[in-house]
Amino acid sequence: MLEQNNHPREGIWCCARVLRRARGPLPGILAPYYPISSFPPCFSPFLQEICDDPRLFVDGISSHDLHQGQVGNCWFVAACSSLASRESLWQKVIPDWKEQEWNPEKPESYAGIFHFQFWRFGQWLDVVIDDRLPTLHNQLIYCHSNSRNEFWCALVEKAYAKLSGCYEALDGGNTADALVDFTGGVSEPIDLTEGDYITDEAKRNLLFERVLKVHNRGGLISCSIKVSNIACGVLPLEFLCPLALTVMILLSPHSSEEWQKVSKSEREKMGMTVEDDGEFWMTFEDFCKYFTDIIKCRLINTSYLSIHKTWEEAVLRGAWTRSEDPLKNRSGGCINHKNTFLQNPQYVFDVKKAEDEVLISIQQKPKRTSRKEGKGENLAIGFDIHKVELNRNYRMHTLQQKVASSIYINSRSVFLRTDLKEGRYVIIPTTFDPGHEGEFLLRVFTDVP
Repeated sequence: MLEQNNHPREGIWCCARVLRRARGPLPGILAPYYPISSFPPCFSPFLQEICDDPRLFVDGISSHDLHQGQVGNCWFVAACSSLASRESLWQKVIPDWKEQEWNPEKPESYAGIFHFQFWRFGQWLDVVIDDRLPTLHNQLIYCHSNSRNEFWCALVEKAYAKLSGCYEALDGGNTADALVDFTGGVSEPIDLTEGDYITDEAKRNLLFERVLKVHNRGGLISCSIKVSNIACGVLPLEFLCPLALTVMILLSPHSSEEWQKVSKSEREKMGMTVEDDGEFWMTFEDFCKYFTDIIKCRLINTSYLSIHKTWEEAVLRGAWTRSEDPLKNRSGGCINHKNTFLQNPQYVFDVKKAEDEVLISIQQKPKRTSRKEGKGENLAIGFDIHKVELNRNYRMHTLQQKVASSIYINSRSVFLRTDLKEGRYVIIPTTFDPGHEGEFLLRVFTDVP
C-alpha cells in the first residue's frame, strides 16, 4: 500500500491483528515484491519465527547497526547509516515507532505490519508492509543488524524495496536518491577526482567548510569509491587543538579488517577505539585522495524564524511531451539541438539581491519500479539558465544570454548551485536528446529578500 501520509491507519492495524491470529500471510496489498530468478531461493517467515524476542530497536538506533546482505545495494545501506545519525530524520521515516515496537507484555497488540514514510516526487508516501522477511537457513539474506533480534534496517529496506518494485530493483543505485527519499532534502554530488582537491589546499578547505556546514545544520553526508563500489555514511569533525585537523568519520556497512591491524599503542596515541563496527577515521586530505565522490544532502531551511539562512522555495511539476506540432512540442533536447531547444518547458524566476546564491534541483519521476519490465533506465537530463529582460512574461523564442548550465546525466536528479546577479532568469529543463517523454519536478531556492 502506497498512500500519502494523511490517511487513518487504525482500521488497517485492526484488520491486520485479526488476520494475524490466523497466522496466515497478510493480503497481497501488504506483501512485498520479492526477488526473481537471479537471486537465491528463500523462505519468508514471520519475525517471531526468526527469533523469540523481535524488536525494532535494541539499545536504540545506531549507524553501526547495519550490514549489507546479498543484494548489491551498499548505496542504500550507506544512506541508512547516515539516516541513523539523525533522530529527527529517522523518526520521520519510521513514524510512531513506539507504537510499532513489539511489546512482550501485550502480544495481542502486535499487528504484524509496519509503516514507513519516504519522500517521493514532492510528497511523503506511507508504505505499509507485513513482518515477513526473506531468509536462507534462518538467516536474513538482505540488510541485517548486529543484533539477531533487531529488525529496523531490514524492515526499512523491505519497505523501500516495495516502493521500488522489488528487492532486485535495489541492486545498483544512487545514495543521493536514497538520502532525498529519506529527508525531502536536496542532494549535491561532488566528484572529488575532478576538483583538484588533493593538491589545492585552499579548495580542499573550502569544500570541508561546506560539508561541515551541511552537517551542522542537520543534513546528511555520504561518500563512495567508484571502482570498488563502496559507499559510506560520513560524519565530518574539526579539531582545533592541539593541531588544526579536519577529520572524516566513515560509517561503512563493510566492516574493515585493515583497521584492526593498527596496533593498540598507536590507537592509544590517536585516542581511538576501533571496533568491528564499520567505523573508521581519516584526515580530510586522505579522504580526498582515496574517495572519488561525496554527497551533501541539504535540508533547506524555509523558516522565517530561523537564525540560519532562510530560502524561498518554488516547486513546479512539468513534463517533456512530444508533438509533431512545433508549437505544442515540449521535448526539444539540449541546446545542441538549436532548432528545437526553445520548444522545451520554460520557467521564470527572479533574483532580488545585487548578487546571490541560487540552488536548483530537477528530478525526473522515478523509474526504478519499471526495471523488471526493462523500462527502468533514467533519461539523460539537465537544464540551462538564461538571463532575460525584467519585464519578460512570455516564453523565449530567440536565445538569450546563457549564464549557467548543469551537467547532463542519466541520474534521477541533477543539482546546480550558482551565483547570479539581480535580475530575471529563465530555466529550461531538457532531456539531452529531443523526442523523449517524461515527468519532472523542478525545485528552485532563492534567498529571502
